[in-house]
Amino acid sequence: MFNPSHIAAPARAAPPVSLAGAQQNDLLRALRREELESLFPHLELVQLPAGKELYGFGDRLEHAYLPTNAIVSLQYINEDGATTEIAMVGREGIAGAAMYPDERATHTAIVQCAGYAYRLHTDVLRAAFRDGGTMAQQLMRYTSIMFAQLAQSVVSSRHSSIDQKLCRWLLDRLDRSLSPELSVTQESIANLLGVRRESITAACGKLQQDGLIECRRGKVVVLDREGLELGAGACYFAARGNPEQFAGVAQ
Repeated sequence: MFNPSHIAAPARAAPPVSLAGAQQNDLLRALRREELESLFPHLELVQLPAGKELYGFGDRLEHAYLPTNAIVSLQYINEDGATTEIAMVGREGIAGAAMYPDERATHTAIVQCAGYAYRLHTDVLRAAFRDGGTMAQQLMRYTSIMFAQLAQSVVSSRHSSIDQKLCRWLLDRLDRSLSPELSVTQESIANLLGVRRESITAACGKLQQDGLIECRRGKVVVLDREGLELGAGACYFAARGNPEQFAGVAQ
């Protein structure tokens, strides 16, 4: 079993980590109980306010973040400031996992929806991975699924309509949210999808007219999930795969 006793635990005033608390993240929940408990001294519960940058392109990855109810947007920002979202991470996964020392970020991670996450030093994460226990298995599974989702996103970006892209974007966040109310503006959706604001405004108006969503100031409330799924098309289901794919059942 992984034994991180040789790695110093972070100094913090936060309350001790509980089993129920850590298991709010699906990846942590999939670990064997003894392996998860061995990580408790190294897990730090941190609050993630919306808009906070966890790390930027080229930064040395010193901490990994395992969200419980926060949603992190992984973005590529061009030299001219144009932003494209390449993936998102919620309670199903991890952001900032570095598998070798001095690894640098290939993207920027920004908190999209405020909440909490468990922060873990990458030295501890690498030690757990080298041990070859359930953490290594879950990280490899998660990485494989993430690559598949990225590939599907490329296909979707080329062959999907604006309406389909919007439906899938909303569903991807809904899957990672504990509420049907998403804190997001139409302008930020347009920026992350790389389309014109007017196109998103028109698409949101159509979805609202059809009774699928309700647009409020800085919020989108999903009223009809099944309707959004129909509007998203096959790309959403292909990328989503098995809903239990991220979290195996720990023994």
